[in-house]
Amino acid sequence: MKAQVAPLEGNKVKLSVEVEETEVEQAIDETFAKFSRELRVPGFRPGKAPRRVLEARIGRPAARHEALEQHIPYWYGRAVRDKAVDVINEPEIEVTAGEDDGPVAFDAVVEVRPQLKLAGYESLKVTVPSPVVSEEELNRQIDRLRGNSASLAPVAREARAGDSVVIDMSATNDGQAVAGMSYTDYSVEVGAGNDLPELDEHLPGAKAGETRDFEADLGGSPVKVEVVVKQVQEKVLPDVTDEWASEASEFSTVEELRHDIETRMSGIKRVQAAMTLRNGTLEALVALVDEEPPEVLVDAEVRRSAEELGRRLDGQGVRLERYLEATGRTLEQLIAELRTQAVPTVKADLGLRAVAEALGIEPSESELEGFMESMAAGSGVDPNVFKEQVERAGRRLAVRSDLKKSKAFDWLVEHAEVTDEEGNGVDRALLVSAGQGTDQLSSAGPAGATGVAGTEGAASDEPGAGE
Repeated sequence: MKAQVAPLEGNKVKLSVEVEETEVEQAIDETFAKFSRELRVPGFRPGKAPRRVLEARIGRPAARHEALEQHIPYWYGRAVRDKAVDVINEPEIEVTAGEDDGPVAFDAVVEVRPQLKLAGYESLKVTVPSPVVSEEELNRQIDRLRGNSASLAPVAREARAGDSVVIDMSATNDGQAVAGMSYTDYSVEVGAGNDLPELDEHLPGAKAGETRDFEADLGGSPVKVEVVVKQVQEKVLPDVTDEWASEASEFSTVEELRHDIETRMSGIKRVQAAMTLRNGTLEALVALVDEEPPEVLVDAEVRRSAEELGRRLDGQGVRLERYLEATGRTLEQLIAELRTQAVPTVKADLGLRAVAEALGIEPSESELEGFMESMAAGSGVDPNVFKEQVERAGRRLAVRSDLKKSKAFDWLVEHAEVTDEEGNGVDRALLVSAGQGTDQLSSAGPAGATGVAGTEGAASDEPGAGE
């Protein structure tokens, strides 16, 4: 069999395939063998009818036609594999020769995955929250801990956020007292998010002896509220001493307490910065992709996302109708949202492929084996079983493509220019939290960066397709 590939306009190619007569005859033989098994011929057991009897009964032209119907998809798939054509849609096939006799030739016009040329991927710029705990942040955390053992002291000034204000309060509706809305010596912390939100609006600036009148919304019904400020109290925080540290924590000194708080905060900030680096790297890459992705890829990603959502809902025992009702969306709105989310996902997939191609990334067989073992472990599947499933489904090239994209993503993360919100460079060593290696920061690839399933589902390599 021979095959040639010619580019066409509109992100399509024409695959011209020629099949030798001997291979066509073999296909016809297989078709007659199939007829022999399936057809009941008087006087013969199933599968035992001679070829000449079948030819007389069915006719060679009909058998040839059936053979071509059955085998052209196979020949097409072989040509796609041999020429590594990265198809993303069903082909339009036209037989150009050999419908009646002789060698067979056909053309297959098919849409292929775009091969992008990206400029600027070598130095993506990503802003992350600073992984360093500032003195101000540490002191704020210490003050929060001090607040747990703070005392209250009366002050003559006006009330401000954080103060406790002792009030008498009453509420009326059309001149009638509202039940449950009258309090005496009621203590309110200003700015703490009170059950009556209007208190946080009208108490700041009030002094002892003043009265504040305002309207409030009580369950959709407006009421008039009168508040008499009796006392303003401020929090008095305990001094930061070793004695206080031992009473407020399991540590005996302030130094030990501060070190523990800083360690915990640093771990959180490093993880946040590392996650932001991954997400930001992918977002910066997507921004470089100007071309709109093919609709077939977007449609495929929408289907993948919808199926994933369906599996999650099934796992929770929730019907789609109930989910839509709870989220206040129609099915059309949900699909539109999935489509909006699908576009950057597909762009990320195309962008990573472009980077892998530009960098000449070609994983070794040992790397591929390790990658599949890692995927198997993540899925809770025996590695040998996983590899067998990959081979049986003809997905080895697709898995290799996933690995190439993962390695491309690692490269982008490693080479991105990383700064904090103030424009200061960030030490990459600080983006690795305790127990987390640099490979773990990015080996998850785009899936780990975006929090969605791998992009291979959005742009799946069909069995036999190129990478």
